[in-house]
Formats: sequence, C-alpha cells, structure tokens
Amino acid sequence: MSSTGLPSGFAILRERDFTLYVCARFFSSIAAQMIIVAVGWQVYHLTGRVLDLGLIGLSQFLPFLCLSLFAGHAADTLDRARIITLCLATFLIAALLLMFFAIGKVGGTLPIFGVLGLLGIARAFLAPASQSFVGNLVPAAALGSAIALSSSSFQVAIIAGPSIGGIVYAFGEPSSGGADNGAQWVYGVAAGLLVLAEAMMLLVTRRPKQRVRTAVSWGSMLDGLRFVWRRKTVLGAISLALFAALIGAATALLPAFTQDVLHAGPDIFGYLRAAPGIGAGLCALWLAFRPITRRIGVCMFAGVALFGVATVVFGLTDHFWVALVSLVLLGAGDMVSVFIRLLLVQLETPDEIRGRVSAVNSVFIGASNELGEFESGFTAAWFGLVPAIVLGGVVTLLVTGLWAWILFPKLRRLQTFEQLKDNPANGT
Repeated sequence: MSSTGLPSGFAILRERDFTLYVCARFFSSIAAQMIIVAVGWQVYHLTGRVLDLGLIGLSQFLPFLCLSLFAGHAADTLDRARIITLCLATFLIAALLLMFFAIGKVGGTLPIFGVLGLLGIARAFLAPASQSFVGNLVPAAALGSAIALSSSSFQVAIIAGPSIGGIVYAFGEPSSGGADNGAQWVYGVAAGLLVLAEAMMLLVTRRPKQRVRTAVSWGSMLDGLRFVWRRKTVLGAISLALFAALIGAATALLPAFTQDVLHAGPDIFGYLRAAPGIGAGLCALWLAFRPITRRIGVCMFAGVALFGVATVVFGLTDHFWVALVSLVLLGAGDMVSVFIRLLLVQLETPDEIRGRVSAVNSVFIGASNELGEFESGFTAAWFGLVPAIVLGGVVTLLVTGLWAWILFPKLRRLQTFEQLKDNPANGT
C-alpha cells in the first residue's frame, strides 16, 4: 500500500474488477497476437508479396478510422464493460471464421482481409472503451500503477502471443503438410482464449456513474478532437506517437525479414515478433513501481528516439541475436512513450469525454499502426525490404527532433504531471 493507504504496485490487483479486466485483456491480447502472427505468415506463404503484408494493416485501419469518433461517443454514453464484452465476442467470431477458412483450404486472401475488416470494426469500439474503463475501476491516486500494470500485462501478452502462435503454427504444419493447417491450430487456440476472456468480462460488476446520454452528432463526436487540440502537450505527445507508429512499423515486415534475410521459419518469426513485447513488458513492470515523475518531456522524447535508433540497427543486421536485442530495445523505448502519453490523457481528461479523447488517441496511435504496416509494405515493395526499415528509423529520429525543438518545445521542457495542473494556460 502507498503512504496514502491506496493500492500501489501489485497491491492494485486487490481490486477485484480491475483484476478481472486485466486478466480478460491479457487473454484476449494473447489471442489477438496469435491471430496476427498466423495471418501474416499465412498470407505471405500464399502470395509471397510484401505489399500484402501492408494490406493486412490497411484492411484493419479503414474501418477503424471510419468508426473511431462514433465509437468514442458510444464509450461516453453507453456501458463500457458491455461494449468491451461485445467486441471480444466479435473477435471470437473472427477467429472461428479464420479457422474455418484454414480448414476449408481457402486459397485466396480476400476472405481473410474481409475478416480483418471485421476485426478493425471491433477494435474501433474496443480501444476507447477499454482505455477509458480503467479510470472507472481504481481510485484516482492509483491510476498510474493501474495503467502500468495493465500495460505490463498487455506487453506480456505481446511476448507470449507471437511465441505461442509461431510454435503452434510450426507444430501444426508438418503433421498435415500444408500451410493452412498450422494456421487452423493457431486460430482454434485463440478462439479458446477469447472464450475465457469473455467469461471474465461478464464477471465484472463495477460500473461508472450514470452518464447523460446525448444525441449522436458531429459536434459531440468532435469534442474529443477539440479537447486534444486545446491541450498542446497532449497533442504533441499523441501526434509524435502517430508519426513514430506510421513510419517506423518495422514489425509489419517481420515475416519477410525472417524468411528473406534470416532464412528462418515461423518459430524464429514468433521470437522476433515477441521481442518488442519483452522490452515493453519489462519496462512497464519497472514503471509500475518506479513511475516517471521528473523530466517527463525529455523521457518521452528519449523513448521515441530509442525506438528510431533500434529500428535502424534492426534493419541493418542479418544476425538473429542483434535483431532480437534491437527489437527488445525498440519495445522498451516505445513503452516509455506509451506510459507518459496514457497518463497525460487519463489525468487531463474529464470522465464524461474520456471515451472520445481515447478514441482520438486510438486513431492517432492504434489505427496508425495498421496504416504504418501498409506504409511499410508499400515502401518495401518500392525501395526494398532493408532500405524501407532503415528509412523508417531515420525518419522517426528526424520527426523526434522536429517535435522536441521546433513544434512542441514546451512538451520537451515539461517536468512533472502536476505542472500541467498548475498551468491553466497549457490548454490554450
């Protein structure tokens, strides 16, 4: 317990509903990572085109982009727990569809991209509901620890999901003699984990205070954008993350990198795909007990810069261990940025519009990951695999310098989170 008597560190897990939510998110995140691993490997095996790896991201990005503002409004007016439950049910349906496609030996990629579009719809509603839901489950003073532990569990899932997916895929493939047979095993295990996550979310009983339901309008849906625009520190943080995710999405090219550069199979792909999660998970665990409280602006920019440097090193190597360590450092740098950004959003946003602001954050970062995957696939098809990765890291470093010294110098000079509360002019 902290000196104030409120939960901190692992003690926050004494909050029953928060623990159920974190466990549900953990299992569903493992399942989602397994699905992405299987889809990436399956699609590249079917077509051999790096551009198709980019289309995997684009097929999820388009519905995400179109629905995010409406989904943010829904998160502020409807039961967030129920939204999360319905989204997990949609994930389950998608996993089962992909499994049936694999069993039926569907030879084209169009049905797969269609299911990924369905996942994009679910993610559009899941992101703002889940991001804003944590603040309803724990005391305000414990929010930092709750975010760090929630992020840590998510990153552990990112570690476990690709590794499990790659191993299960490799296990199922030899015995049956076809690429889709390994995929069907992965989708089946993912479906089982999603059933478990769904059951846990149904056990969550705590609900936020009753909110006034307002009619859906462009004005109400754009409240989140207007709020972010007025808070320049928040705008700088999430726009920086947007460009880092957009131009530095090297992980989208991992199936091609594994096969064409390292000349390895799905098990090695699973290890590499898990590596960013290892770095991010360890960093998040550290932040749960030693959160960043000083020089938060410098720390955030340093994290993004580390992300860029690690991307460059990853792109230039053809040694497995160098690639693995680079991806671990990439994940650690990204986690520092994520931690600071999420706290900025949660602490600066009133609960009544937190869903809409979280939706903006999701569009800037969550959807940009998918758009970044498309950009990476496009540039890899145009410039080549290795140049595309290196270029993404270099541009990330240039954007970091531009944001820190020219566009948002006040964000770089930000010392503490309390400084935001003491400066009313910050949002003007």
